[in-house]
Amino acid sequence: MKTKPLLVFQWLALGLSLLLGQPAFAQTDSTWLTPPEVSFSGFVDVFYAYDFNKPRENFRQPFLYNHNRHHEVNLNLGLVKVAVTHAKYRANLALHTGTYANDNYAAEPGVLKNIFEANASLSLNPKNTLWLDAGIFSSHLGFESAISLDNWTLTRSLVAENSPYYLAGAKLTYSPHAKLDLVALVCNGWQRIERVEGNSLLSWGTQVTYRPNENTTLNWSTFLGTDTPDSTRRMRYFHNLYGKFQLTPKFGLLAGFDLGWQQQAKNSSRYDVWLGPVLIGHYAFTQKWATALRAEYYQDKTGIIIPTQTPGGFRTSGFSLNLDYTPIPHLAARLEGRWFHSRDPLFRQNDGLTDENVFVAGSLAVRFGE
Repeated sequence: MKTKPLLVFQWLALGLSLLLGQPAFAQTDSTWLTPPEVSFSGFVDVFYAYDFNKPRENFRQPFLYNHNRHHEVNLNLGLVKVAVTHAKYRANLALHTGTYANDNYAAEPGVLKNIFEANASLSLNPKNTLWLDAGIFSSHLGFESAISLDNWTLTRSLVAENSPYYLAGAKLTYSPHAKLDLVALVCNGWQRIERVEGNSLLSWGTQVTYRPNENTTLNWSTFLGTDTPDSTRRMRYFHNLYGKFQLTPKFGLLAGFDLGWQQQAKNSSRYDVWLGPVLIGHYAFTQKWATALRAEYYQDKTGIIIPTQTPGGFRTSGFSLNLDYTPIPHLAARLEGRWFHSRDPLFRQNDGLTDENVFVAGSLAVRFGE
């Protein structure tokens, strides 16, 4: 009986060695012994927004999580990051603060609100085409980052604001060649560092990213899981699709579509559905000046993602126009005007609600250390 643990260990070691494509108990690849690179970086995004509805509070809309204050200068996102990079392993730790952290991480306890990223990665084969990542990392859902300099528009689309920005769990990434990435992941839930109390079920996801050429990116991501306790478990299923096309050196087009459905009750065969299409055109006048035009729609009639307590639920269309000045790649001054229209009165106006919302936002953002 005492030999069973050893036998199990030997079988596990053999299986792992076969997975990695190396003989069992082989000598260490000399690549592992090379020292890693350690780098430090950061990002600061300071903004001002003016809402023409003039809400009484400085907080504007409950379904927005970025640049979401009225008539005040504030910090949307400030972060510092340390990264360890090696051919065979990686690690990242980033801490953040700002209104984005306060609003988007409101459900996380204590100091977890200040963790933007904390993960480690390990190469699982000699060609470094199979990687295991574990920890807190950016979500595989959507085309917009929490870092505004990575996006064509200053503010985030409705589909981005109302799907996960981050996940906590583990993922396998396989890149058979430079044009294709395949990802399978397990996580603690729908934008959760800690699982919902009373929920014993982990959530799952997949991602397929295909780049047929340097000007085109096609992506399909999924989520399967729940955001409720076991006693009231409602399964949630979600698809995110987008294509990014650089049609000319100056003009790019981005088209995205989100579709989700969730059980109306535990073990129910009936589902509530939400969806959102978005289209963004980006035009660079020069290397320093650019503009972006966005058209979008978001429908969540039963309030799964955006509860409204109104008869028609959340059914909102919107347009925005950007003007960006980027004197150097890591510094941008941006101005955006944005308009929303909803079927029901949803937007704060003084002490009441209205069915339209117009606001302008300006930002000065800088990234350093990269």
